[in-house]
Parts: sequence; structure tokens; C-alpha cells
Amino acid sequence: MSADTDAASSAAPPQVHVARLTLSNFRNYERLTLDLGPGPVVFTGQNGAGKTNLLEAVSFLTPGRGLRRAQLAEVARNGVNSGFAVHTHIEGPEGEVEIGTGTAGGNGEAGETGRKVRINGAPARSADAMLEWLRVLWLTPAQDQLFTGPAADRRRFLDRLVLSVDPGHGQRALAYEKAMRGRNRLLSDDAHDDSWFEAIEAQMAEAGTAIAAARAELVRLMTGMIDRQPVDGPFPQALLAVSGTLEADIGDRPAIDVEEGFRVALARGRARDRAAGRTLDGPHRSDLLVRHAPKDQPAQYCSTGEQKALLVGMVLAHAQLVGEIAGLAPILLLDEIAAHFDADRRAALFDILEQLNCQYFATGTEARLFEALRGRARFLTVDAGQVSPTEAA
Repeated sequence: MSADTDAASSAAPPQVHVARLTLSNFRNYERLTLDLGPGPVVFTGQNGAGKTNLLEAVSFLTPGRGLRRAQLAEVARNGVNSGFAVHTHIEGPEGEVEIGTGTAGGNGEAGETGRKVRINGAPARSADAMLEWLRVLWLTPAQDQLFTGPAADRRRFLDRLVLSVDPGHGQRALAYEKAMRGRNRLLSDDAHDDSWFEAIEAQMAEAGTAIAAARAELVRLMTGMIDRQPVDGPFPQALLAVSGTLEADIGDRPAIDVEEGFRVALARGRARDRAAGRTLDGPHRSDLLVRHAPKDQPAQYCSTGEQKALLVGMVLAHAQLVGEIAGLAPILLLDEIAAHFDADRRAALFDILEQLNCQYFATGTEARLFEALRGRARFLTVDAGQVSPTEAA
């Protein structure tokens, strides 16, 4: 390791790592226990062997539906009606903690409310409690279409970035969505009770403005972090912005004025929204705008390789931001991360990850793609739901 890397590592936040991972009836795993240490873990094997399932299991150590956004009923092993369980032993700067989550012992109904979380054996009030112990981020092949796909995917990506640095963001989003569903029901029922609308629209204005403010702040912080990346580095710098009325207003007006303006706009838009059958304005219609800074080109017009490198650079900047704000290095899940990069860029990626001091889990079909990690990572082979140490080449 170079002197520069030593300096970066010493300045990096402390590492949190999964020391043990136990799965019960999770996807293609009936029962699996992996004893792990700090540092990177590489899973290799054929497509369909169950590599991504292991990453998905770790992704349930954070609020939400995991890296596949699957319905919970889909996660339990085929033929099993008793649900699934993920249990982990986590070690970090705050000590050791046991975190378990899943639907085992419940009714297995789909939806976030069907997932239970236990911390050191005690039921957690919500999945947000896990954020006190660790932060989990991921990058999957499905995100390769992020810049060319629908705006909803970019909003979801942006909100997960926000959640990792602002644990209260998830509750704001739930409050906004619940209020909006209520308003949409009133619209579809052709209701005209102003008092009902006013109460719901006040809730939407408050939660929606807070969502927009958190997104704008995340973009500001990310921009500062990206500016610290080398201009000629292996992963190009990104220029970020959020398109949306509330997000734009946040930078120009006090939040209380933005909130009131949104409330008035909702009231004035009832007739239009009633005709459409849904709420047409609000942070649920915003979009994350990304430009390739060196080329000064919208990301959606870049090549596939450029888009992948741009996305990786954003994720790395965000991981560094999470580490600085949360005071602990996040755990990264990198599915098929090495497939699109040449050997030099792969080596550069692994060096940056080492500087971030994070435990990360990477998957690939061939161990040779991770040769630069020999001696630094734990290599495991996945074959039809069985996991074993990878034999040295």
C-alpha cells in the first residue's frame, strides 16, 4: 500500500462489518451460516448459483425492500410458507450487535410492514433502528439503466442516497405517500369536503417540503464530495441537480414559504387533479438530473461504459459522504461490478474501496476478475446454494 493510501486509510471512518451471516429459507438457501471477518468478500460462481441472493440478504439490514425491491412473499424459499429469516452478528466501533430480520413466524404478507426486526433479541420499533448500527449501500446491474430509465427509478435512487445520511427521510416519505393516497382517494370518489382536503394537503405540504429540502441538501453535499475527486480519475465526475418545483424553490425561499406555496397549489389544483384521478404536482414527480462533467453531456447520452463509470463514481462519492456524516464506513454490495471494466479500472476501484475502509461484498462469474484482491479479500465459491472457499488458481 502506498503512503497516500496509508494516509487516506488513517483518515477513513472505522469499519463496520458482518462477522456472521445466517440465512433460513431465504431464496435458494434452506439454511446457511457464513463466518466472515472484516474486509472484502468475493462471491464467484455461475449465473443462477445464488450469489446475488447473498447480497440481497445483507441488503435487508437497512430499511426498505432490499436491492431487488421484491415483495416479501417472494423472498422465502419456494414451497416454504413459514417465511424467511436473516440473522447477522455485526462488529463495529460501537461494539457487537445481533440483528435479525425477516418474516419467519409471521403471516408472510407482502409489504414492508410484514418484516420484523430484532436487535440483540428485542423487537425494534421499526426497520430504521438498524441505521444506528450500520449503513448498507448497493450497486446492481439493474441500475445500469438508471440514466435512461423512468424518472421513478432515479427518484428512488436519490431517496435511498438521502436515507443513508438522513435516517428520518424514510418516515417523511411514508408520511407523504400516505397523505397523497388519501387525497387521491378523495379525488377518485369525487369528494368535495374542503375540510378533508385541507387537512390532507397540509400534511402533504409539510412532508413534501421536508423531502425536497433533504434531497436538495444531499445534492449539495454530494456535489462537494464529487468536487474532491480527481478530475482525471478512473471514474468521471458527475454534475447533479434535482428537477422539481419544490426542490427549486427550496434554494430561493424560506422553507415555511415553500410549504405554504405547495399547500396553496394543491388546493388550487383540485379540479385538475380530480379530472386526472391523481395528484399531478409534488416531490413524487421530481427527477434526478446527472451530467458527465468532463464531457459536459447529459448522462443518458453517454455510452454504456461511460454511464457505468459515472454511476460507480457517484456511489463511491456517496459512500465517502456516508462515512464522514455517520462516522462509520458503510457496507457496500457490488453485484457483477467487474464485468464492464478493464483490469486497470478494476484495480483502481479496489484501491478506492480500500481507502474508504469499508467491508464490501462483490459478485462475479470468474475469480480472475478480482485478481487484484488476492491476499486482501475472502474468496468464496457459490454453487447451487452451497458456499465454500475458492480454491487458489
